[in-house]
Amino acid sequence: MIISSLSLAIFPTAGYASKTDPLHTEVDDDDQSWFHNLCHGYRKLAKIHFYVQDRLKGDNQTVHEVARANITSNSATSFGSVRVLDNPMTAGPDINSEPVGRFQGLVTSADLQILSFAMNINFVFTSGRFSGSSISISGMNPVMNEQRELPVIGGTGVFRFARGYVITTTYSSDPDKGYNVLEYTIYATYAHHSSITSCHANT
Repeated sequence: MIISSLSLAIFPTAGYASKTDPLHTEVDDDDQSWFHNLCHGYRKLAKIHFYVQDRLKGDNQTVHEVARANITSNSATSFGSVRVLDNPMTAGPDINSEPVGRFQGLVTSADLQILSFAMNINFVFTSGRFSGSSISISGMNPVMNEQRELPVIGGTGVFRFARGYVITTTYSSDPDKGYNVLEYTIYATYAHHSSITSCHANT
């Protein structure tokens, strides 16, 4: 279910979620407030829903192979193939829906038995209040499974010290055109950016 026109929503662990601006987050003028809040356990929970446009070939290709192993060509799972990607993130499944970010990183075929990718990915947000912030994931993605889960290992900007998980499914796939639409929902906690009293090493 699309949460908003941008498919992005914030659910604070305390307080309220803005109905008029689902990207709203309280950001203090003090750039170090995030560290103080982390020390005192002030965190928010974000649920972020969007789609990834995955183009394996064609004029607008966004996924490119940069390395392969000696056995890759003869492997049923393309074991050893390393690809770098920079896919558009959109609010809806249609390529012409509103852009919300970029899906950037490395994907490696890393299973000899099943088609499964080792993912090292950054979700880089380019619109709304999260513009300039990112969330990082790293883990195995067995793409033939209907639903896959990967861990959130960190973030930048608003999402400093982010932790959580990602659920992904394949919304649609066209092997002939080399074009996939992937659905992602991120559940992540991160340091609250409101001002509080400074914490100390012995607190």
